[in-house]
Amino acid sequence: MNFIEYSDREILMLELADVIAGQLRSALAQSDRASMSVPGGTTPGPIFDTLSGVHLDWDRVDVILNDERWVPETSDRSNTALLKRRLITGAASAATLVPLYTDTPTPEEGLDSLMPAIDAALPLDVLVLGMGLDMHTASLFPGADQLELGLSDAAPTLLAMRAPGAPEPRITLSAKALKTAVSTHILITGDEKRSVVEKAQHLSPDEAPIAAFLRHADVHWAP
Repeated sequence: MNFIEYSDREILMLELADVIAGQLRSALAQSDRASMSVPGGTTPGPIFDTLSGVHLDWDRVDVILNDERWVPETSDRSNTALLKRRLITGAASAATLVPLYTDTPTPEEGLDSLMPAIDAALPLDVLVLGMGLDMHTASLFPGADQLELGLSDAAPTLLAMRAPGAPEPRITLSAKALKTAVSTHILITGDEKRSVVEKAQHLSPDEAPIAAFLRHADVHWAP
């Protein structure tokens, strides 16, 4: 992996936002549309805040979450709602947020209606991933019910996923779909996650799903 260390988190967030904006501009210079997949959670929020004010042709950009909890936007657990507050606003409000949730009781029932829009946005131009202390990324959790398929080259674009310790069912892009990205960035902060990602280099993806992406990623870290 290409490990990039920053002196503090503010600098990391600003510089990575600048890199992502540049990569989207380059993609738009070569194609009619560009696509970016990003994680939920609060860690990338400052990157989203910066990107939302960047002037580029957002109306030609598709934004996809890496994964989503199977909850409506009214839930405080919704990554979609968070993304709309932090990224799909300001200049970036013209971007197309490709949905990862629909009003069905289970993610399995929603897959067929969500898949075509995701497939149309692939391959990805920019991918940003997070990582949990259990070495999961997206909703590819160690011990998840469909992890083997999610990591497989035969995987569909989207999968429903259930995992120990994950309160809700999830929907996630498969590793195969995520690996279509031209540029991959992994965002981590703190000493504990640095130790974890260093350990993950020496593990198999079924033990440490993040390991499936490390070889071709820039890993951005700040204390």
